[in-house]
Amino acid sequence: MNIDFSPLTIPETGNIVFLFSENASLSNTAQQLDNQTQGALTRAIEIEQFSGKKNSLMNLTAPAHTQLNRIIVIGIGKGTELDIQQAGDTLVQSVERYQLSTIFVVADSDEQAAHFAYGLELSNYRFDKYRTRTELQASCILEQVSMLTAQPAQAKLLHQPLHAITQGVKITRDLVWEPANVIYPESFAQYCETLSDHGLEIEIVNSQKMSELGMGALLGVGQGSAHESLMVILKYQGAAADQAPVAFLGKGVTFDSGGLSLKPNSSMNTMKEDMGGAATVTGLMVTLAKRKANLNAIGVLGLVENMPSDKAQRPSDVVHSMSGQTIEVMNTDAEGRLVLCDLLTYTQRTFQPKAMFDLATLTGAVLVALGDEIAGIFSNDDQLAAQLTAAGEKEAEPVWRLPMGGQFDRLLSSEIADMRNNGNKLRIGGASVAAQFLARFIENGTPWVHIDIAGTAWAHEHLPNKPKGATGYGIRLLDRLIKEQFEA
Repeated sequence: MNIDFSPLTIPETGNIVFLFSENASLSNTAQQLDNQTQGALTRAIEIEQFSGKKNSLMNLTAPAHTQLNRIIVIGIGKGTELDIQQAGDTLVQSVERYQLSTIFVVADSDEQAAHFAYGLELSNYRFDKYRTRTELQASCILEQVSMLTAQPAQAKLLHQPLHAITQGVKITRDLVWEPANVIYPESFAQYCETLSDHGLEIEIVNSQKMSELGMGALLGVGQGSAHESLMVILKYQGAAADQAPVAFLGKGVTFDSGGLSLKPNSSMNTMKEDMGGAATVTGLMVTLAKRKANLNAIGVLGLVENMPSDKAQRPSDVVHSMSGQTIEVMNTDAEGRLVLCDLLTYTQRTFQPKAMFDLATLTGAVLVALGDEIAGIFSNDDQLAAQLTAAGEKEAEPVWRLPMGGQFDRLLSSEIADMRNNGNKLRIGGASVAAQFLARFIENGTPWVHIDIAGTAWAHEHLPNKPKGATGYGIRLLDRLIKEQFEA
């Protein structure tokens, strides 16, 4: 889809879109078109009882006294940024119905133009890479959008950082959609190498080097796979070199069979998505580089495949983490925390970040607790958790803080090692137990937030600005937090 920003003039042909706030009167441009159609627009609004309610849409086909195909009016409610972005989603849902390959959108302000274009980009997404039959492909796609506004150059400038977000979101969605025979540790790492074109510095750490570093917890997860386990480091420098970075860590289990603690088939079918945390961190780092964010950032990806074989990790094995702590592996399907714990230690000791965020499709328990539209967060820093919660509310990527400590810490007791990798009371506080496990690897009080995106990384139905499937959840959330709290 190509988007341009053009001067505010009424086109003679094609499809024109107006954005209406709730119970608002016609804008000057809409009034001009109403006069040209001899009141057809006003009459249609009256007959349809169109009030501008959020996400409502009215279509006027072949309006009289014009050569236009359609006049489409979309309600934007109170006209907040989110309302306008979600109006873009409303239009995208009507593209096939009304055959809207090309549209002109009249915006009342440059800000409105930028955010409506942003909403279109977030929603205008399909993963059709492997569809070869014509009847399975979209009958019409939105190809050309002209945003008509008073100051197109200013609107384009406002849109640029928003466009950077959509580029990151698309990367994340594409990675999560790809099947596990296409995206596995080596191919994921190879893809990351191409991101240097966006201004990122890429480092790939192989299994031998990780073994030398003592990362036995991470390596144990992947030892049953034919694919090599890898760690990828994405570096972005947008501030002075002596400024401590903010670090983002991603669980990248490219396929999770459960290992020898084998999942049932119904649970395994979706496990190509278990690298969603790493995919989100990848997309976020591209977004920061594309919009030239004013901070230093580090992305650390733990890429493994969890498979059963004669070399696979066994339940009751004891592994040595990079921190020096030992872990009794009681369930090989509680593998994500084993990947993350070594990433946490490596990141703290190597980069001394001012704050750390890890993202992981970690537990089914968080999905049971919060559903599939809210991520669970756990933190050792009240202020950081509150700031992240506020950012989520602004970006429609909500989070809810869940507890750690106390009883959850006791559940990690092992009879032969420093801890076990799951709770010793099955199905009790699973998301909190997993977070408490990770908390044991936080050193020197580093501010840290664990974000469990097991429910939010994938949508089983269409949501506003999040097409069904891979959502790209977390990029808008963290980009907002970075803008508000970490950029100088």
